[in-house]
Amino acid sequence: MQKLSLDAQAREHLERAAAASSGRSSETVYGGHEHVLRQTVLALTAGTSLAEHESPGEATLLVLAGRVRLTSGDTSWDGMTGDLIIIPPARHSLHAIEDAAVLLTVAKLR
Repeated sequence: MQKLSLDAQAREHLERAAAASSGRSSETVYGGHEHVLRQTVLALTAGTSLAEHESPGEATLLVLAGRVRLTSGDTSWDGMTGDLIIIPPARHSLHAIEDAAVLLTVAKLR
């Protein structure tokens, strides 16, 4: 069994994102390409975005810190610390309204 602190992961990646020219930092904390389930901590500095992309499978976004906006088509959802956003099975983008860290959980479609 393995245990990790999502709070500590969020703090660490927010620091890394602030130091990175891209304004983001991420790390897969469970799973990977060889697994169905993958969980990734992702940090974005305020104003940073992940461009529109396809959904790789069923996915959720748990906001660990800060505020984000997930947009798909003409619809958007704002999330803040503690919110769980269900990612639609369509093209979408993510924007950090303020410095933010999220836990992205994806179950790949086979």
